[in-house]
Amino acid sequence: MTDQLAPPSVAEASTQPTVRTGPILLVLLSAMFFAQFDFFVVNVAAPSLEESIHAGPAALELVVGGYAFAYAAGMITGGRLGDKYGYRRLFVIGTIAFGITSLLCGIAANPEQLVIARLAQGLSGAIMVPQVLAVITADFPDERKPKAMAWYGAAAGLGSIAGQVLGGALIAADFAGLGWRTIFLINVPFCVVIAAAALRVLPAQTQRRSVGLDPVGAFGVSLALALLLVPLTMGHSADWPAWTWICMALALPVAAVTLRWEQTLRRRGGDPVLVFPLFRSPSFRGGVIASVAFMVYFGSFMFTLTLLLQSGLGLGPFQAGLVFSPMGILFTATSMIGGRLTGRWGMSALVVSSGVIALGLVALAVRLYAAGPDTGLPWIVVCLCLIGAGNGVVLPALFGAALMRVRAQDAGIASGILTTTQQFASAAGVAVIGAVFFAVAGKHATDASWADAMAWATAISVLMVLVVMWMTWTFRRFAGDGERPAEVPAAHV
Repeated sequence: MTDQLAPPSVAEASTQPTVRTGPILLVLLSAMFFAQFDFFVVNVAAPSLEESIHAGPAALELVVGGYAFAYAAGMITGGRLGDKYGYRRLFVIGTIAFGITSLLCGIAANPEQLVIARLAQGLSGAIMVPQVLAVITADFPDERKPKAMAWYGAAAGLGSIAGQVLGGALIAADFAGLGWRTIFLINVPFCVVIAAAALRVLPAQTQRRSVGLDPVGAFGVSLALALLLVPLTMGHSADWPAWTWICMALALPVAAVTLRWEQTLRRRGGDPVLVFPLFRSPSFRGGVIASVAFMVYFGSFMFTLTLLLQSGLGLGPFQAGLVFSPMGILFTATSMIGGRLTGRWGMSALVVSSGVIALGLVALAVRLYAAGPDTGLPWIVVCLCLIGAGNGVVLPALFGAALMRVRAQDAGIASGILTTTQQFASAAGVAVIGAVFFAVAGKHATDASWADAMAWATAISVLMVLVVMWMTWTFRRFAGDGERPAEVPAAHV
């Protein structure tokens, strides 16, 4: 065994012909950038949404978390559709749908319309994004996959940071008096260009899996999580009425019935949406667990910090976005050298980088607890620099670690499962940690209560990062070259 992070590639040697990976990667990562951009861009628009369409705390969390929830709910099915009908075809369909639903978000007249449009936008992203990792895993030569994975992680992180920085700039610019609507409308022309380019440069899939769909399983998984996440999102603003507790109590039996159905379908030779054999691989299982913990922290931290900067410290959208700029710059720099660090130091590089993130979070939480609203922006920026530097190493490596033993023919479903769990984790982070944040802040929040709320939310994020540290530390026990790829039974291939 070795603690070196193996290249994030399939176990078998690639038999695909040489492809021009540069243009392909540019098209794929452009879509990934906008998918992440649209998850985080509404954070900086939260105060504008409150003012213009009177969106309350529950609506704001649904606008943020609802996108992630729908995105996650359709991700496994999106990956399976790519395996069945071709990655290029599904990528183009998803990109066009993403542009249309972005337009619907941009013209929404009230919170209800915006939430519905965001759910549709998330489902569109669920068709588009699984094909990105699937093409990289299935079609790129082995020697080019590590760099492609590094760029994938960089695009995901940069989209997250750009949502804060560019989103604030767009709102502040107020083009044609559109205000927050420009953060959605700007997607439309880019989606048209990306879809047209994809038709020209993405490789046609020569071998496809003969797989069936599992609408019952997909609905059951989504329903179980909705029964848990929706009450957590809306309960604090509604004073926790009886229906919130009933829904959360029903989540467990619905999950149990769904798992029973999945096992029955598998015994019958069908194609369950939860492909349990993939989780026999310790690398895939460990990578998924670490990714979940990371995304719970990351999604909720970006959401709550934006609220603190604008509602607690009185910054405008553009000013709040600028606070995130150093974090984005350091994320970009470290994501580009992260592959070399993990190549030389193995899992130790991820453990140290996770420690840097934890250090930044602890420093921020302690300062907020001690100084409250007098916490200076320089202190916040320094903490964000530490957090961004650590994120840039950890996030790309987690993608590669989870997929490094996945076979080419399972690329779509494995990518769908990985991104599904990550996005559900983001939605859960926004819902759960967001609920703690708003509960501490109170209905009539003051500058001091905003700071206290952020201190508590950040403390929970520290716990999530400690989970990431633990998983990356223990990862070297099962990241060795001797591990065979998890094989999906023939009935599921």
